[in-house]
Amino acid sequence: MAANPDPTDLTEVTEILNALPIGSFTGTAAHRRYVVTKTLFSDGRAVKLVAEELGAADYISLNFYHLQSGPRLFPCEMPRAKVVAFLHALRVTGQDDA
Repeated sequence: MAANPDPTDLTEVTEILNALPIGSFTGTAAHRRYVVTKTLFSDGRAVKLVAEELGAADYISLNFYHLQSGPRLFPCEMPRAKVVAFLHALRVTGQDDA
């Protein structure tokens, strides 16, 4: 099982995930274009995010859970650092910075 993550990091991850639209959308991260799908489960307590790079092979997949014991991030078969870096870099195409 994964080590208990840094709570500061998960606070930022929670904020980023909450700000992303539900459903499929396009975005950019590190000068690459992605099709991203965000799906909510269990009345929003679980989030699944999948991103596929357009025209290339990069792929991001994660599950995020809002538990009573605190938030938990589970990358799917990739380093946690890759998922967190992607979330920090992701910008939804056409979304204004508010």
